[in-house]
Amino acid sequence: MSDRLRVKKTYKLYVGGKFPRSESGRSYPVSGPDGTELANAALASRKDARDAVAAARKAQRPWAGQTAYLRGQILYRAAEMLEGRAGQFAEELADATGAEPGQALSTVESAIDRLVHYAGWTDKYASVLGGANPVAGPYFNHTKPEPLGVVAVVAPQDDPLLGLVEAVAPAIAAGNTVVVLASEAKPLPALSFGEVLATSDLPGGVVNLLSGKVAEVAPHLAAHADVNGLDLGGVADADLAAGLEAAAAETLKVVRRPGKAGSPLDLLRQWTEYKTVWHPAGMAAAAGGAY
Repeated sequence: MSDRLRVKKTYKLYVGGKFPRSESGRSYPVSGPDGTELANAALASRKDARDAVAAARKAQRPWAGQTAYLRGQILYRAAEMLEGRAGQFAEELADATGAEPGQALSTVESAIDRLVHYAGWTDKYASVLGGANPVAGPYFNHTKPEPLGVVAVVAPQDDPLLGLVEAVAPAIAAGNTVVVLASEAKPLPALSFGEVLATSDLPGGVVNLLSGKVAEVAPHLAAHADVNGLDLGGVADADLAAGLEAAAAETLKVVRRPGKAGSPLDLLRQWTEYKTVWHPAGMAAAAGGAY
């Protein structure tokens, strides 16, 4: 029997494709449902949130500019990497939530399936949400869905892996970049998920993961002028949710309210805006008609 000491895992933030500690140097203890201390997680600050938004903004245009096929391949690669580490994630999930091993593994498999599902949507949703519009006149009129931009996500508090994947996957499948505030009490599976993303060809900055206190970090994301969308699905406090929505209104963000369910297509639509283009046809085109 080996007498070597086990190397304990250090959980860090995932920002811009790197794994920094909080700039404040702060951390907080994370415990399982039975009170067993599992690890320390970085306690993200306002500066960390701003750095994450800056990384997401820098990555957004290049990510949106990739072909839909390539975005799908990268999401599929993330599913492959998660499946290769399913045992580790099932163990972390069981420790975090108290779930039975079989139930925890089933949840991990569901997260893998979600990634595969949205990988398949990347080159199809534009055909469903966009298309040619009938107009009276010598014109073509086309509507094309485009990414909203940078989306800030407060991840579900009691579903630290599957809930996070369900919030992140549709946003990035549609060409957005995201800043995610992981479950406050159960952040470890989410932070490990950053390692999956870092090894799946996903460009740095497309997904940024923060851990810390929702009431402390979320207001900075809600008020940030460079954030275009805000997912409040993980905000359990009604007063906090109302305050975050009010802050988001100051910069005209799209907001997904707590408890708002939807189909996969609805979630893709949530983080999409539309561009409509008019183009002359027939005689108008021959005459050099205007758009």
